[in-house]
Amino acid sequence: MANNEIGAFVPTTNIWDPTEIYSTEVTSPEFKELMVRLYQNLNTMAVTLNVKDTGYYNTDEFVNGQKFFPKPGLTSLSGTTPDFRQVYRKVINFGALLDTAEKTVAHGINCDANTIFTRIYGASSNPTGLEYIPLPLASPTDANNVQLYLDDTYVRIETGIDLTAFTITYVILEWIKF
Repeated sequence: MANNEIGAFVPTTNIWDPTEIYSTEVTSPEFKELMVRLYQNLNTMAVTLNVKDTGYYNTDEFVNGQKFFPKPGLTSLSGTTPDFRQVYRKVINFGALLDTAEKTVAHGINCDANTIFTRIYGASSNPTGLEYIPLPLASPTDANNVQLYLDDTYVRIETGIDLTAFTITYVILEWIKF
C-alpha cells in the first residue's frame, strides 16, 4: 500500500444487501452470513473512528486519536507486532504575552523520562488591534522573535518586544508516553 493511501477510511459501498433482512429466515445460513457481514462492517467503522485525529481541543489531557510508530527496538514476546503509541493533547490557556520578558504557566502534565513531546505550538491574538501571531514566531529581526518552549512543569513564552496587546494566547501540547 502506498503511503498516500494510508488513513482512516470507511467504505462507502454496502457489503451486504439490507433488503435481505426482510426476506430471509432468521434461522437460515443466509441470515447468519448477513449478520456476519453486518458485524464486520460495524467493526470496520469502529476501528476507523478509533484511529482518526480528533479535532477536540480541551484544557484537560485528551487522547486525540493520532498514533505514533511503536517504541524503537521494542519486540513482542508473543510474536505480535508491538502497539502504536497514543498521542495525548492538552491546550494551555496562556493569557496575555509580556513586554520583553519570559512568562511561565504550569501545564499540569506528569512528565518523566518516558514523556516525548511531538508538537508544541500556539497562537496569540490582539483583539483590539485585530492582529494574530503564530507561536513560536521567527522574525528576521532578532528582537521580534517569540520563543515557545516547555520544561517538566511550565510552558514558557519569551518575547523580545512589547506584545502586551496580545491578550489571548493558546498553546497546544501533544505528546506520547514512550
